[in-house]
Amino acid sequence: MKEFVTKLRDDHSDFESGKLEDDIKSTDPMLLFQKWYEEAYERNCSEPHAVTISTVNKDLQPSSRTVYMKELIEEGIVFYTNYESQKAQDIAENPKVSALFYWDCLERQVRLNGVAEKVPEEMSDDYFNSRPRGSQLGAWASKQSAAIQDRASLEKAYNAVEERFKGQDVPRPEFWGGYLIRPTYIEFWQGRPSRLHDRICFVKDKNRWEVHRKNP
Repeated sequence: MKEFVTKLRDDHSDFESGKLEDDIKSTDPMLLFQKWYEEAYERNCSEPHAVTISTVNKDLQPSSRTVYMKELIEEGIVFYTNYESQKAQDIAENPKVSALFYWDCLERQVRLNGVAEKVPEEMSDDYFNSRPRGSQLGAWASKQSAAIQDRASLEKAYNAVEERFKGQDVPRPEFWGGYLIRPTYIEFWQGRPSRLHDRICFVKDKNRWEVHRKNP
């Protein structure tokens, strides 16, 4: 057996960075999430806004990918993408999604289940206008998730878009914008010694949150 495989199997590091007390059950989960995100940011966790989004299509095939959370608002979290991508097609068929944040430096995870919906066009415009010009051009050039012949084809498409918008502002494509995930379930996970992790779960029941602790 190769050494790295042995190390993988025999890695039994423990979790000792924190704990979750039951008094957080009285906290608004979105405010608690904001607090945890702020702590991850201030501790310089790697890519604290990176989130794994999982979708399920009409054939019940799940797909996951990592994107960036770009807005954190009272109603939930927002990410931006191509509305013709696989994730967008999945959401059109089944708007129920799952989002997972993992902050290694704090030994914490947050899992959100909820429903995804497009944000208002004005919100997508504001974010698109804040992006670097290269990213704006890339949004036009890439037919996200579609098969492509080779890298040269993508670069050719980018060059064509660059020429098209030369000397002018790049408008947001109609096929590109944001999604808001409105959480119906939020789980806060804190690693603990002996794998006896803390899991505090908030479940949306109409307009109120029910809270319970789960076994690790």
